[in-house]
Amino acid sequence: MINNDRGQSLISKYVWVIETIYRRRKISFKELNERWLRDTDISRGVDIPKRTFDNWRYVIWDMFGISIVNENRGEYRYYIENEEDISKNGLRSWLYNTFCVSNALANSQSIKDRIILEYVPSGQDYLQPIIEAMKENRVLNMTYHSYWKDEENNFDVQPYCVKLFRQRWYMVARSTYSYYYKKGPRIYSLDRIKYLHATAETFEIPKDWTAQDFFDGCFGIIAEQSVKIQPVKLKVSAGQANYIRDLKMHESQEEIERNEEYSIFTFNLRPEFDFQQELLWNGEDMEVLEPYWLRKEIAGKIKRMWNKYKDDPK
Repeated sequence: MINNDRGQSLISKYVWVIETIYRRRKISFKELNERWLRDTDISRGVDIPKRTFDNWRYVIWDMFGISIVNENRGEYRYYIENEEDISKNGLRSWLYNTFCVSNALANSQSIKDRIILEYVPSGQDYLQPIIEAMKENRVLNMTYHSYWKDEENNFDVQPYCVKLFRQRWYMVARSTYSYYYKKGPRIYSLDRIKYLHATAETFEIPKDWTAQDFFDGCFGIIAEQSVKIQPVKLKVSAGQANYIRDLKMHESQEEIERNEEYSIFTFNLRPEFDFQQELLWNGEDMEVLEPYWLRKEIAGKIKRMWNKYKDDPK
């Protein structure tokens, strides 16, 4: 029987090794062990045996897809061969970052009242059975509450993929009912699922369908294919530009002009509802320059908002 405490402790050690090597870029085993011993919370004052460290390197590769190699010359230092993968938006990167945060929190019980976390809806309860159904291409039966229609319906779907966006999990799935099946895959929020179970029926995903293509050019979770991928140009105040420069709004983001007052950013995406909501969230610090139709759309929304706020409430 596996000891859960031991398992969690090992994961903490793997994350520590990755973080230490990643920060130092290159480090010898002697230096690594010295830093390990100084961090008594994790080492308990016990050295890392060289053979144990080598085993950890193999496990880290299997678990996170992170390759720790030795330069085999000079000081024989260790480094992360594919460190660029850590910053990429993928499952391995997400797992690694999640473990890093989890590890930091687990080792901070003495100050837990000073760490405030963001609430995540309970829809993640359905994530595991959905993933299991995806592995076996098994049809799911679910009861779903639609916010738009404010009603619940029970139906079968073929789960294609899942996506995390702003603290919520979403499932891309295709209804088995002929009328909706012809319309293609749709997006369902896991926190609106009221009931779900896997059926005995299986299905095949079309060979030409990929999750990456489905969300190509999308800002968030809305994937309306009728809205074409197109260039968007934004004028952003200097202060706000710092934020989106460090944390890109979209992978296609490029800064083409910068001065003391503002920056100009370009994007190549589908400017759908969720992207428009992001523009409005930034308020007066962000202005749409192109395309003209999007500028007019945002202006119209702002005008309608102004009409609601221009008079004192009665």
